[in-house]
Order: sequence, then C-alpha cells, then structure tokens
Amino acid sequence: MYVAVAGNIGAGKSSLTRILSERYHLEPVYEAVDENPYLEDFYRDMRRYAFHSQMFFLAARLRQHLRQVNPGQRVIQDRTVYEDAAVFARNLHERGILDARDHRSYRTMYEAISAALRPPDLLIYLRADLPTLRRHIRQRGRGYEAGIEDAYLVSLDRLYQAWIDDYDLSPVVTVPADELDFVHRPADRAALLELVERSGLVAPMVG
Repeated sequence: MYVAVAGNIGAGKSSLTRILSERYHLEPVYEAVDENPYLEDFYRDMRRYAFHSQMFFLAARLRQHLRQVNPGQRVIQDRTVYEDAAVFARNLHERGILDARDHRSYRTMYEAISAALRPPDLLIYLRADLPTLRRHIRQRGRGYEAGIEDAYLVSLDRLYQAWIDDYDLSPVVTVPADELDFVHRPADRAALLELVERSGLVAPMVG
C-alpha cells in the first residue's frame, strides 16, 4: 500500500501524513523542505533560483522513491513528484519565472524519472482555500514563507484543481481542509478517518 498526500503550501499535508502513518502503520516519507539549500533563496529571488529549487526537489523525490517508496510495503508520502511537475514547475513557467529552456530541461528529467516510479495506490488531496493556507503558514512559522504572495498561492490552487481533474493513476479522496481541523478536533479527525477508510485504507492485521 502506497498512499500519497497532495495539496497546496500550508494545506496540512505533513500533519495528515503523521496522523495516518501512526494510525495505519505506514512508513512516513516527508517532503525534503528543510534539506533544500535553495528554498530560502528561491522565495527571496524566484527568477534566479526557481530551476535550482525544482531540480533539487525532483532529485530528492527520486531518492525517496528508490530508497523508501518503491520497495516499501506500507508507505505514505508527503507530496508527490507529479505535483512538482504539474503544479509547481508549471506555475513557475506560466508566470514567467522559469523560462522555456529551463522548463523543457526540467520536464525532460521529470518524464525520464517518473516512468520508473511506483504510482500511488491511493491519493489523498487536501483542498484548502487561501485563509486556511495562510493560517497554517503562520502557525508553522517558517520565516521564508511569510512573504509568499496571495496570488502565488491562488495560482497554485488553480493548477491543483486542473491536476486533480485529470489525475487517473489511483483512486482519489478529497479532504475539505477548510471544514475539518483533523489536528485539533477529535470529531473532525474521526470524520477524516471514516472518509479514508471508505476508500480502503485500513491498519494491517497483527498476530
């Protein structure tokens, strides 16, 4: 079982990954945000560091897949390589931040890599509007995220919706993250667990 958790910046992916990994005995694979040496520079000067940051994330996800996801029996991953390409890199290209040459180079590498990766058995998509994203970003307190423009988050959301509409690698569970505070409210967490269990996510048999 390979479960992938998708969603915009601040949607709650890492928190959901932690909760589901503990509940269903899944090995968590978190996004290599703190390992990216370009990320703070990227948010300060997107045009200069977009290609570097995207290529780092692509390489990091390839490493995660080969070491943890592809051979794993029960794995849950915080953000997928598919989002990197269809949402983040595409958004940078559409906004003129990632030029055509760099975007082609990125896509060439992505297409070569993605063919070798294990697709998810279940995708959980956290759908969150701008106020929820902003609140979560403030709560986790990463200084370099404080300057992210609303327009950037909104454009990512638009591409997420387009990506989810076309996604066909696995079943999709859409979680209304604006309505369910699964971190702080036990009733909301129970509703979330019921939602994912209806899609086949269960804890392994023991004994």
